[in-house]
Order: sequence, then structure tokens, then C-alpha cells
Amino acid sequence: MLIKSTTRHIRIYAAEIQNNELIPSEQVLTLDVDPDNEFNWEEMTLQKVYRKFDDLVESYSGEDLNDYNLRRIGSDLEHFIRGLLNKGEISYNLDSRVLNYSMGLPKVESPDSEGKYLLS
Repeated sequence: MLIKSTTRHIRIYAAEIQNNELIPSEQVLTLDVDPDNEFNWEEMTLQKVYRKFDDLVESYSGEDLNDYNLRRIGSDLEHFIRGLLNKGEISYNLDSRVLNYSMGLPKVESPDSEGKYLLS
């Protein structure tokens, strides 16, 4: 049985990829970040997500490999991505096929609003 966790921006599978197919595994977790390409990613920022994933997996070392624990990791990664968006480390991909702004409305400067909404 394939154990998995899927959120809007994170998919985690207890599986290996072989010949473009997921093969269930109790030893390997496969992470798919932003499958709908909703965000613009720099490689360095994407690596932060992978490192956070590794840290979270390590924190569950010795725990049962089940869908509940995978959902907890997936939820923590969703919050981490929201933080990256709020800090401006990633941005919405306005050319994405899906524009639902699931993490909040994008902050886009325009000549009419430039500098007017800064917090001091």
C-alpha cells in the first residue's frame, strides 16, 4: 500500500521512482514541491525546502511511517513555504495555469501604489 501526503504545494510519497512509476517503499520518501508551478523558485530557495524536509524527516526518526506523520511533515512544509512567500524569497508565478493565490494575494508594486503602503 502506498502511503502518501498531498497538500496544495507539497506531495510526499513513501515510495521510490523507478521507470517513472512510484514503487512503495518503507525506506525512501519522495518529495514533490509545487507540482502546479504556482511559484517562481530560485534553486537556493528550493534547496531550503529540501533541507527543511530532511530536518522534519529526521525529527520523526523512530516514529511509525504512516499517513498521519507524513501529513504532519507536509503541513509543516506548507507553513515553511508560506513563510518564504511572506519574506519575498519566492513569488507567485503569474503565468501558472492555476492562479488561486492559496497563500494570500500577491504583493505587486505599481506606479500608483509604489511606496504608499510601506510599514514604518
